[in-house]
Parts: sequence; C-alpha cells; structure tokens
Amino acid sequence: MNNNLTLFEDNIRRTYDEQTETWYFSVVDIIQVLIEQPNFQTARKYWNKLKERLKNEGSQSVTNCHRLKLQAADGKKYPTDVATAETLLRLIQSIPSPKAEPVKLWLAKVGYERMQEMADPARSLDRARETWQKHGRSEKWIQQRMTGQETRNKLTDYWKENDVKEDEEFAILTNIIHQEWSELSIKDHKKLKNLKSQNLRDHMSEAELIFTALAELSTRQVAESIQAKGMPENTVASKIGGGIAKNARLDLEEKTGKKVISAKNYLPPKKQNKLLKQDN
Repeated sequence: MNNNLTLFEDNIRRTYDEQTETWYFSVVDIIQVLIEQPNFQTARKYWNKLKERLKNEGSQSVTNCHRLKLQAADGKKYPTDVATAETLLRLIQSIPSPKAEPVKLWLAKVGYERMQEMADPARSLDRARETWQKHGRSEKWIQQRMTGQETRNKLTDYWKENDVKEDEEFAILTNIIHQEWSELSIKDHKKLKNLKSQNLRDHMSEAELIFTALAELSTRQVAESIQAKGMPENTVASKIGGGIAKNARLDLEEKTGKKVISAKNYLPPKKQNKLLKQDN
C-alpha cells in the first residue's frame, strides 16, 4: 500500500496555499489514476462529463473546486481544476474504480496530517524539518528558514487584524517588501534561480533568508509604530520595511564585496539540467 501511495503522490500535481495553509490537488490527475487512463485528454473529458452530471444532481462538490494555474507536461502553467482533500474524497464517491480505495486512503492520510497539525502546530514544523533534512539542507539553514517563517507569520497576523485582505493583498504587499529589499520582484527572483512552481524561500541562501526576515520584521514594526490599517497604509510600511533591509544589504555587499542575491537553488540535479535545456 505504501508503494501505491508514493506512486499517487508522484503523479498528482498539487499546490500549497501558504496564506490559508491548504493543499490543492489537480482533479484531472486524480481521475486519471482512478480510471487508469494514460491519456490525459481522455481523463479531462471524463471529468467534464462528471462535472455536468454532478451539477445536474445539485452536488456542491463541483462548486467547491477552484481553478489555479498548474504546470503541465510542456512546462507551461494553465488554469486547472483543483480541490482540497475533503472535496476530492466526495468526488471519488462518484467514480466507480478499483483504484478508489488506495486514493481514499492517501487523501485521508493527507487530511489526518492536516488535522494533527491544526491541533499541534509543532507537528508541521517537525515534518518540514524532516523534509528539508532529506533534501540535504544544513541544520543552520533549517533553523534560519523556520525563524523566517515565524517572522512571516507574525507579519501576516498583523495584516489579518488590520484590514488587509488575505490572498491577493497579502501577495501584493509581500512582493512590495521583496522588491524593496532585493530590487527584484518575487517572479524575477524565482526566474534567476530557475524555479517554476517551487517555493522561493525553500531555495534561498542563508543570507537571502536573513534579509527576507529582516525586511518582514522591519515592516511589521513600522506598521505597528504608525498603527497602519488597510492596504494603503500597509503599503507605506512595506516600502519602508523593505527599504531598511535594502540599506543593510547594500552595506554588507559593500563591506564584503559579495552579492546577497544568488542564483543558487536546491533543485535535484536532473530537474536543474532539464530547466537549463528549456532556457537554451
């Protein structure tokens, strides 16, 4: 059973929403596994027909599906129907398949782990630490990554409590802070590191993590000092906070002669080679 679960995990695209701390999985990928169909387009047509039937039956499962951009086989991102583990478990009930039970177990495992993390947040930190260790990160890097995440959480908590809307406005402010301290947008920084759907922070150097944390810490403290509320006032605080980290970065670079921003990433060698070929 464990081998099956590993196979599903490898074949099913997913994306993690850091703001809501929710995993979203590709519905078509799940269906492709369930109906044992190697042809992606056939699985997509199956899903389209199933959607129609479920809508006609008044099912809420289709309504609960979202559309997010996921990377396809050609390396480009396209809007794709995605759903949480809970919604997928409901959808699976409508698909007769001998493969359904292993997928149900896998999704239930994902959901159970999430419930455990909600009850005991330390579990998510432990699991993240284990994952980073498996990927070869040093203990020093892991500690810096976790410290940075704590700093980030305190900032987003402030935003939530002071009239900043989650998702879109969080993303805008985060990009403003990043652009100010690094002089690169998040998109351009990811491009520099040859990243696609990967989390930028998971591929930062120790120095990049430190300056990201400094920028977000400064932003929160500035916002608190001026009692920033809403998007306009928090935009001002974000620019100031990012600027404080930028000045520190420039000072360090002048003293050491080394750039803080790095093209280094932690992608597996095979993936790096593939991305380099695509760029060429």
